[in-house]
Amino acid sequence: MNPLKGIVAAAAAIAVTELLSGLFAYRRSPVVGIGEAVIDATPGGIAHAIIEVVGKADKPLAVTSVVVVILAFGALLGAFWNSRRVLAIAGVVAFTVAGMLINANLADSSSGQVVICAFGGVTALVVLHLLNPSAPREHVQGRRAMLRNTGLVLVGSVVLAGVGRKLGQARAGVETARKKLVLPLTKMTAPAGADLGLAQPWNTPVGDFYRIDTSLTPPLIPPDEWSLKIHGMVDREMTITYQQLIDRGLKDAWVTLCCVSNGVGGDLIGNGIWSGVPMKDLLEEVGIQAGADALLSTSQDGWTCGTPLDVLLDGRDALLAVAQDGQPLTVEHGFPVRQVVPGLYGYVSATKWVVDWEITRFADFHAYWTDRGWSEKGPVKTQSRIDVPRGKVAKGAVKVAGVAWAQHRGIEKVEVRFDQTTWQVATLAAVPSADTWVQWVVDWDAEPGDHVIEVRATDKDGMTQSGKKVGTIPNGAEGWDFRIVTVTG
Repeated sequence: MNPLKGIVAAAAAIAVTELLSGLFAYRRSPVVGIGEAVIDATPGGIAHAIIEVVGKADKPLAVTSVVVVILAFGALLGAFWNSRRVLAIAGVVAFTVAGMLINANLADSSSGQVVICAFGGVTALVVLHLLNPSAPREHVQGRRAMLRNTGLVLVGSVVLAGVGRKLGQARAGVETARKKLVLPLTKMTAPAGADLGLAQPWNTPVGDFYRIDTSLTPPLIPPDEWSLKIHGMVDREMTITYQQLIDRGLKDAWVTLCCVSNGVGGDLIGNGIWSGVPMKDLLEEVGIQAGADALLSTSQDGWTCGTPLDVLLDGRDALLAVAQDGQPLTVEHGFPVRQVVPGLYGYVSATKWVVDWEITRFADFHAYWTDRGWSEKGPVKTQSRIDVPRGKVAKGAVKVAGVAWAQHRGIEKVEVRFDQTTWQVATLAAVPSADTWVQWVVDWDAEPGDHVIEVRATDKDGMTQSGKKVGTIPNGAEGWDFRIVTVTG
């Protein structure tokens, strides 16, 4: 039963660190910190493969994986506790020191979080000692006492972890500040004729909007503590506060954002109305020096992103956004301020929780994802997707519908074909600009049997999607989306 005791000791250590992290209102516990470090250290190809398989479940998977490893290590040490106690103690100390070092090296770490790791290690040692007393006891009585103590520790661990997570809602203060904000926002509805009502909603609900980033717990920044420092190859450095940003006046823009990890037919894409300040205005105000070609933006958690300056200065609706869908940004989607840039994949443009801008040159830095195998500039590729029908349909009139996108170029036409016959031109819905996706529909007289439906799009530069399959690394997927549909008689 010693491995079980080791698992219980590890669970108790996790519970104590969760409790202390909650009591001191840290945004992440040591376990979450280790998870974020693992994400940072994961090679780009592996990270991409994980995202392709698990999608939006990547963060829960990362945390769960760290917990499983800690419990497994606890089981191993528990097995050695009676026979090789010195080795087991050394293992606890080594594991604790490793956790302390990992958390100490995180971008926004504090000494308190490192100390909490040490408390976790001490907890593990104390519990192992209590569950493995050195004094001999009568076998049955000792077994009963062991089971009772093990159960008590397990229950206590669950309670402590739960209390810690409850207290750990340091974000409660940030959420309260968010709810108190009074911003000059207007709740927008879909433009006339944009939503066909057949498939994906034109305006992606905030709760359904995809989220791919490296933070297991989002940074917590009260609006009155946020500021953006602009420096580097500029004539005049600037630091702007949240209120100063709002006072400049907000612009609304419909923009579709897409992740470079979005495979053909994938759902790592969303469309919304964003409100913010044009990035171009700030860049022109500080004065960009000759030779600069990149904006290196940094998130509060240390994530970095390189964006071509020419894209930010060409007049498109590139925003320092403070709101989505007529409400202040949610914490998960970048509150209080994030970047929104039409036409570029998020890894080179959509920095959340942004706090630093350095005007520089691509030759002088490596950003987070480009350091992991993705390309430098990341323009969004022309893509299309079939959303309906799926699975089985009855014979007769069927609506085949979906979305297509080529942000900042726009979609000229969408074509659909059935069973590799002639391409048919789809009907396109209305769009407010070239920076959003467009819904499309084709009427199909479906006959019984199995059918393959394919789609391709042509953008307004005259570029038609290639049917050749290309993976997402290094600059986005290519290929035609398709559906196999069974038509019943």
